[in-house]
Amino acid sequence: MAAFRVSRGPRRIVCLTEEPTEILYALGEGERVVGISAYTVRPPEAQRDKPVVSAFVGGSVKKIRALEPDLVIGFSDIQADLARELIRENLDVLIFNQRSIQEILDVVLAVGRLVDRKLEAERLVSEYVAGLEAAAARASARTSRPRVYFEEWDEPMICGIRWVSELIELAGGIDVFRERSFGEGAAERKLTVLDVQRAAPDVMLASWCGKPFDLEKTRARPGMDRVPAVASGRMHEIPPEIILQPGPASLTDGLRYLQQILAEPA
Repeated sequence: MAAFRVSRGPRRIVCLTEEPTEILYALGEGERVVGISAYTVRPPEAQRDKPVVSAFVGGSVKKIRALEPDLVIGFSDIQADLARELIRENLDVLIFNQRSIQEILDVVLAVGRLVDRKLEAERLVSEYVAGLEAAAARASARTSRPRVYFEEWDEPMICGIRWVSELIELAGGIDVFRERSFGEGAAERKLTVLDVQRAAPDVMLASWCGKPFDLEKTRARPGMDRVPAVASGRMHEIPPEIILQPGPASLTDGLRYLQQILAEPA
C-alpha cells in the first residue's frame, strides 16, 4: 500500500528572477534553490553556487527541465511565454505579479508558507514593516520634499513602477508621475521629454533594467536641459538589483539608497 506524508513543500526550486532566491535564502532555505536568473546578485552565494538557467524574459527550458524542479517561481506577465513552455513540459510553475510594497510583503509570506517557514516569514515581514514605518515617520517630519522623476528605461522613456513610486514617497520625495506608476504594463508608463518638462522634477533618478544609465546621452535629449533636475545636475543612478526587483532588496537597501540621495541639499 502507498505511503503518504505531510509535505514540507517543494525541495527543488528554480527561481526565474532574483527576489524568490533572496527570499528563500533569507528564510534559511537556500538549499532548495537549484537554478537562478542571470540577473541574480543577491545573495552572493547564490550567484556563486547555483546554475543560471534564465534571463528575465526567456530561459532554457532544457536546462530547467534537467534540474528536475518540483516548482518553478517567476515574476510578471513578461515571463508568460516562458511559463507556458515550462507548463507544457509538465512542470509546476508559480508566477507572482506583485506591483506594490504590500504585494511584495505578501509574496514573502506566500513563499514562506510554500516552504513550511510561515513563522520565519512573518518575522521577516514584521522587520520590513518596522523599517518602512520608520521611514514614513522620518519622511513626514521633513519640512520640504523634492520632486522626483524616476526613469526605468530610456527608449522609450518609461517612469517608475508602483513599488518604486511608493519607496520614493517613503524616502521623503514626491514622485511626479505617481498616477502613472499604477499602470499594470510598461506601455502605460511611457513618457516624453515634454511630460518631464511639465512635471518639473528637482531630482532625476535612473535605473535602466539590464544596462547602465548613460548620463551624457540623457542630458543630450532635446529639451532635457529645461528640466530642473538636469539643469542643476541632480541626476543619480540607482543599481537595478536594489530597486527594480520586487523583493527584500528594494525594501531595505533600495529604500536606504533613496533616503541618502533625497537627503542631499538642493
